[in-house]
Amino acid sequence: MAHVEWSAGIDSVSGALSKPGNNPQHSCNKMLLGTHRVAPTENNQCNRLYLRKKVKRTTPITADEAAARLRFSTVAAMVKQRKGDLTKIAADQAAFLDQKDLAGGKKTLKAYYWKICGDQYDESLANG
Repeated sequence: MAHVEWSAGIDSVSGALSKPGNNPQHSCNKMLLGTHRVAPTENNQCNRLYLRKKVKRTTPITADEAAARLRFSTVAAMVKQRKGDLTKIAADQAAFLDQKDLAGGKKTLKAYYWKICGDQYDESLANG
């Protein structure tokens, strides 16, 4: 395996360093993926680099997957709208702080918004 030596100021790299895109002029055909493992071992060489070829989906999108995509995009739009609604910010922050330290409470305001907007979306589907 190759040894990667990072430049001064860079301790590790994790995630996609380059991704294959749709534009052939500005993308590569392979993904360069860097991983960094943090574990108590004697080996301090915990960085790995991988190349992955571009993969094209061969199966059609299932109904469950389409529903999950629709739910995600709809809830994301609801969260964005609610975060920008000045009439609800103070009430949302107070409600977030009230539930934050309870069992099952959301620890970040963003997670709280996703929870309440997700519940609203699910309720709207149940009520038809």
